[in-house]
Amino acid sequence: MITGKNYIGSSLSAKGDITFRTINPVENLVNQPFFVEATDDEINHAVALATKAFNEYSTISDAKKADFLEAIANEIEALGDDLLQIYTKESGLPAGRATGERARTMVQLKAFATMLREGSWVEAIINKVGDTIDIRRMLIPIGPVVVFGASNFPLAFSTGGGDTASALAAGCPVIVKSHPLHAGTAEMVSSAIIKAVQKTGMPDGVFSNLNSSGIAVGVKLVEHPDIKAVGFTGSIKGGTALCEIAAKREIPIPVYAEMSSINPVVVLPSVLKLANKEWAQKYAAAITMGTGQFCTNPGLILGIASQELDDFATNLAAELNAIQPSCMLHPNIKALYESHKNEVLAQDGYTQLTNLDIEVQENFALQNLISVSGELFLKNKAFHNEVFGPFSVIVKCETKEELDAIIENLEGQLTGTILNTDVTELVSFKTTIELLKNKVGRLIFNSVPTGVEVCSAMTHGGPYPSTSDSKFTSVGTTAVKRWVRPVSFQGWPNEMLPEALQNENPLSITRTLNDIITKDII
Repeated sequence: MITGKNYIGSSLSAKGDITFRTINPVENLVNQPFFVEATDDEINHAVALATKAFNEYSTISDAKKADFLEAIANEIEALGDDLLQIYTKESGLPAGRATGERARTMVQLKAFATMLREGSWVEAIINKVGDTIDIRRMLIPIGPVVVFGASNFPLAFSTGGGDTASALAAGCPVIVKSHPLHAGTAEMVSSAIIKAVQKTGMPDGVFSNLNSSGIAVGVKLVEHPDIKAVGFTGSIKGGTALCEIAAKREIPIPVYAEMSSINPVVVLPSVLKLANKEWAQKYAAAITMGTGQFCTNPGLILGIASQELDDFATNLAAELNAIQPSCMLHPNIKALYESHKNEVLAQDGYTQLTNLDIEVQENFALQNLISVSGELFLKNKAFHNEVFGPFSVIVKCETKEELDAIIENLEGQLTGTILNTDVTELVSFKTTIELLKNKVGRLIFNSVPTGVEVCSAMTHGGPYPSTSDSKFTSVGTTAVKRWVRPVSFQGWPNEMLPEALQNENPLSITRTLNDIITKDII
């Protein structure tokens, strides 16, 4: 049952006067439950509980935190079809996507539990030589964290998603500012997390969920002096605004924001001679996956002008025309798609490849593919802009040098892809590959960028503006590094050290005097 209230720790609260409802975008109808926006008192109460909870939760063993994360996964699964139904009603996404995203959410939680039980994530280091040098270092949690729910992933990047899972794994209490488009989904997941809190004996306040129809609640959370970091997935406008707010605080804090990417794909000549139609099919599916509402949607395809590239463009357009248009997450997101698309289509010099003369259902998006010359792309930055939805641009470069110049002039991206079937050709494009590597967080070979895997080697991040800090990832177990800081212990008795730094800990890395080059310099 959805109450529309805020979870302040383990208690439900609804003190505010501002209410809102979610929308079923497929039917273009308002969903029934009302949600109450969190008040200033509720925000302060949630942060106070999280701050108090941190004192206990930050010292809880990794084994107990692992039990907690696994309990969250189990409680989410126990929500059953009720969760899937509200997910589809609020997002317009199909049931298969709901089931898959729930599975990914549970996989993420269990992956962090496995990481905690293994133990090396704290990077324990011991420098010890005789009786004079004993310095030990490890990572510790930073404090209460705010997580913003993402519009395009109501489960895996929202209330119980990767940001929350990684912060809880680090030992940081989490306050979620739920996304207003799927507040019902957020409340159901929050109820599962609170059940896990209670079943595993975690401190009250280790998790809260606050509703908000706009930006006010999020701004106040980021401004609160007891919040130590922020996780965000969304627009460049929203992410940069949060970064500015956090930087202007009396004590600035980091905002780990994933914001904007068009994910360039470089199609080398060899691949189009052997598998032209096959790659057209794969990329049509990738462009339209989730109605193009993936942060790794391939929005830019680069190649050197040839008959084969022309054929690929024709094949890709035909494949896109054959795909049934699907629903976007919300009427506002559909309106933004149309607005951003029309800004690009208002430019001169492009060629329209897909058919725009089709009637589509309200809130459904018609996929769009255009092509431009390399010269025009370099001159007109409008073609570089992200269009959040099923939209992609093919750029036909006259020479390899022009291709390299385009890549060099791109902004930072989450992904960059190389398609190739000839090793000799690949070697000849080494400079191109190096340029692309310097622009992205994940370099892909012969695949599609939408293939994000939850694993320790995954980097879901990249140079600005794809993220606010390219040194970190929001997917995979190394996402935990966002919520920790290093501390060194010097000269402490073994029995008073954290377990990870005690002599008996087999995971500690012990180093000798040869590693200590700058003793007493500072």
